[in-house]
Amino acid sequence: MILLLWAFNANLIAMHRCWTVAFLSLLLARLLPSAEIPQGAHLLLRMVNSVNTRSAQEGDYVYLHTASPIVVNGQIVVPVGSYVQGVISRTKRSGRVTGRAELGIRLETLTLASGQTLKFAPHLNSVDGGDSEQSVDKRESMIQQKGEKLHDAGRIAILAGTGASIGGIADRSFQGAGIGAGAGSVVGLATVLLSRGKEVELRQGTTLDVVFDRPVAIE
Repeated sequence: MILLLWAFNANLIAMHRCWTVAFLSLLLARLLPSAEIPQGAHLLLRMVNSVNTRSAQEGDYVYLHTASPIVVNGQIVVPVGSYVQGVISRTKRSGRVTGRAELGIRLETLTLASGQTLKFAPHLNSVDGGDSEQSVDKRESMIQQKGEKLHDAGRIAILAGTGASIGGIADRSFQGAGIGAGAGSVVGLATVLLSRGKEVELRQGTTLDVVFDRPVAIE
């Protein structure tokens, strides 16, 4: 009987301790202020996988890590290495005659080291394209490849000049040079029409700067 009473009291004490810990945890959670990522905050992201307009399709996943922290009131609320996931929202290949490549990315979730997952939707601000001449249309949050009209015109001119030189040498006359130039222009135009321009390509390690359009609370 004494042993039963002792066991019963021990269980009551253990339950009381559990309730006390739970109550204190809830009280501290309410008393401690929750952090908030402010509107307008910048965040640098680094690509984990590679995507390009040559093979990407709408709905494909994009994986990134944070390459810079977010600090609020002297406290790091988003550490470097946090996990970011998004999807391809739009993809357009570069055209053969007109139209440049475009790639849209919609960021959806930010997962912190604690395991907390936040839904967010920042817009693209800039991309480190290196020598790829890629830029961001901030209004559409779209990455675009630079147009190649001048490059195409240059290719046609080079081939026309080469054709003129060959025609002039073969015929030893201005008429031969003219025929050669015409043939070179045709070849150059055909080359431009049959080939596409540069595609948008985000390789592994490429960095993107994004901006928060609205505050995001962190509990």
